[in-house]
Amino acid sequence: MLKGTEMLETNIDQWTAKAVAEGVLLGEQRGLQMGKIEGKIEGEALALQRLLSQRFGPIPTAIVEQIAAAKLEQIEAWFDAAITAPDVASVFRPTQNG
Repeated sequence: MLKGTEMLETNIDQWTAKAVAEGVLLGEQRGLQMGKIEGKIEGEALALQRLLSQRFGPIPTAIVEQIAAAKLEQIEAWFDAAITAPDVASVFRPTQNG
């Protein structure tokens, strides 16, 4: 039978191991979630670039860089604008609503 101190040390070791395992699992889950988000952003950015190049020809480097630095919501808004825009500059022109 374990003495009080030994029992406490055993419990602490078990709790620590459990906390570390839970922390690792949480970190892995967050990493996977961030990877999915980054992948979605990259995919949307590539789709926008493809749409722009199909509609307007070669895309200026500055616009490619602007797309690469944008958040998902902005990329989606540009994509929607690119569908009906008369030229590439119109896609990136601020709207009166935003």
